[in-house]
Amino acid sequence: MNAIIQVEQISRTFGSITAVDGISLSVEEGEVFGVLGPNGSGKTTLVRLLAGVLAPTGGTAHLFGKDVTRDGVYVRQRIGVLTETPSLYERLTARKNLTFFARLYGIPDAEVAGRVDAILSLMNLADRADDLAGGFSKGMKQRLAVARALIHDPQLVFLDEPTSGLDPEASRQVTGIIREMAADQGKTIFLCTHNLGQAQDLCSRVAMLSAGRILAQGSRDDLSERLWDAVPLEMEFQGPPPDAVLEAILRIAGVTLENRAETTITLRVQHRHQVPTVIRAAVGQGGDIVRVSPREYSLEEIYFAVQEQGRRDA
Repeated sequence: MNAIIQVEQISRTFGSITAVDGISLSVEEGEVFGVLGPNGSGKTTLVRLLAGVLAPTGGTAHLFGKDVTRDGVYVRQRIGVLTETPSLYERLTARKNLTFFARLYGIPDAEVAGRVDAILSLMNLADRADDLAGGFSKGMKQRLAVARALIHDPQLVFLDEPTSGLDPEASRQVTGIIREMAADQGKTIFLCTHNLGQAQDLCSRVAMLSAGRILAQGSRDDLSERLWDAVPLEMEFQGPPPDAVLEAILRIAGVTLENRAETTITLRVQHRHQVPTVIRAAVGQGGDIVRVSPREYSLEEIYFAVQEQGRRDA
């Protein structure tokens, strides 16, 4: 696959404040890439740098193989940007908002109406197309803002906190739209979010920021392996496992018992490669295993472990 975003040591300072500090990353075409971090970690500044709104103090950013600073017009024609605060004209209808932005992006007049109708339908706003945007709920405004970011059919979409402040139902709808953009339309998504559950659900890889720097980046599996070699392991048996099964398992160095229920035991295995040894030990003592499930670490667990490690290393 080709890198649609390639960033090398990009930095941005505002006077004595360094908002982005030597960030390097790449995003593949068709990927949903997440950027996670607390307020003030540099997420929004990074988006503004990559979108060409801000010039970097140092380093480079290339989108579609083009330098964002030198080839800004080319880049901006091919990206969509949703900021945390939707930029809409509240005294215009949803249809007129999108028509205005479609023409701003140079979409031919003959295509504008069809493009607007299609995107309103995609966002489930067709029945409110001729209502003023100012009368919309926050969730509807957010969907209209997503529509505005997509009206020119960009290859790459930057989404900065797309579900911030939304109720659960509106958040679910916007998350579904993002998933559809990636899975069905093949768009590349650069997602900045506080919503760790959303990031786990949508993102193939993430970068975790603090004070303008990347603390860690990679897939959830990659990050958990770097943080912990130990793996939680749940084993379910056909019936209550004989004591001999548990005794045999616990004789293996580095294996400890976390929980025991009627037909299930939860272990912590110090090294991933020991899992087959644990299974053999259980079967060797007559354990009738129904299921073995190495529990995956959630993105939330990984995120807070990375942030804590960053504080210790600071």
